[in-house]
Amino acid sequence: MIEAMDWTKLLQPLRIGETTRYHEEGRSPFHKDQDRIVFSSAFRRLDRKTQVHPLSENDHVHSRLTHSLEVSCVGRSLGYRVAEGLKAKGKVPFPDEITAADVGAILQAACLAHDIGNPPYGHTGEDAIRHWFQDDQNAYLLTGLSDLEKADLQTFEGNAQGFRIVTQVEYHRFSGGMRLTQATLGTFVKYPWSVEHAATTGNKAHKFGCFQSELEILNSLATTLGLIPQAKNKWCRHPLVYLMEIADDICYGLIDLEDGIEMGILNYSEVENILKPLLADKWESYQGRLASADNQRRRLSMLRGKAMERLVAAASQAFLDNEEQIMTGTLVGELSDHCPEVVRAAINGAKSLARERIFKDPRKTAIEVGAYSTLANLLTAFLEAAKELIETGCSTFKNSRVLEMMGASAPKPDWTLYEAYMRVLDYVGGMTDNYAADIAQQFSGYSPAGR
Repeated sequence: MIEAMDWTKLLQPLRIGETTRYHEEGRSPFHKDQDRIVFSSAFRRLDRKTQVHPLSENDHVHSRLTHSLEVSCVGRSLGYRVAEGLKAKGKVPFPDEITAADVGAILQAACLAHDIGNPPYGHTGEDAIRHWFQDDQNAYLLTGLSDLEKADLQTFEGNAQGFRIVTQVEYHRFSGGMRLTQATLGTFVKYPWSVEHAATTGNKAHKFGCFQSELEILNSLATTLGLIPQAKNKWCRHPLVYLMEIADDICYGLIDLEDGIEMGILNYSEVENILKPLLADKWESYQGRLASADNQRRRLSMLRGKAMERLVAAASQAFLDNEEQIMTGTLVGELSDHCPEVVRAAINGAKSLARERIFKDPRKTAIEVGAYSTLANLLTAFLEAAKELIETGCSTFKNSRVLEMMGASAPKPDWTLYEAYMRVLDYVGGMTDNYAADIAQQFSGYSPAGR
């Protein structure tokens, strides 16, 4: 019989290092997780980080912050529905003190943080960082690093950076970070393995969830939660990860299309054609309500809301139908792969339309190409300054000024080169789109207007 994970361990309300639970009136440990994330600087900066359209001046277009808030709402609904569904099936697998609302709160917290490690310019920024470290012209900066340390940098991954932020960088710096509950951390780690498994994992090519610098934390977390080991430094996913992932897919797919209409790239009928099959059984009754909307934006919001209800119901049922494979770490693919065909068609159709029309829009492309130069300027300046300090124990005047910009995050002479480089990535990766562009321009010889 295949080993299965245990909900009592998976929904662990303790934080790493805790042995007893601290009770607080009015807030569960998982609500406290939400508060810690929302009030963090890293979460706040998502408001000025690209979701799809970088540096957009349209107030109705999503940022990473608004996207994360929306995903958290969908995740909460999924968590609650699945917990209630397990009880309805005659199973009460959760610890006595954990309610269905708690499961929703765990999902909500993890979803709030799911993009917290994204660098400036979103996925383009991730690729720009990888590209810079893979460039032969910059190979001299990697001398002295181990193969896995080099791989962390050359395969830079926002998910791994997010795990570093919540466990190390924010609040209690390098002493527990946000100190989130282990249930929330487990749900947050989409890819519970390190970089050596990135290219061989079937879920998503080249994805991983933990740098070498946080590997000990992931190891401890996976052991406490009872995640099933699959190889050295690789574990199966926490079951709730599947719900966080599909919450992201639902919002990403539908909101991309909504932003596309807002930006004048798509028209309403194109989006309606993708979502209409989801609502086919009640389409006639919906038509009257949609027609009553006094503008296109409201009509689209109504359509999106109805579509989301269907998608959430289908995703919840898919989890319940595949619970055994999920709990044994044997589910193949993503949860969306196990949803009804009409659901898969809607999600994939939305993604396909976004890829072909939205992602290739010239206004978006030009800024994204510029992101490579922006991040190259920043990485060159900060990493060269860090390398000089670590190798010589001192800095030139120019490089000392560069490192001063990092404040308390600036590397110290007795650190390893890898530690220093990771602090640089914390700093550069934490920048907003606007701030990164401004600093890079100043490094290139920026002159204030009028001078």
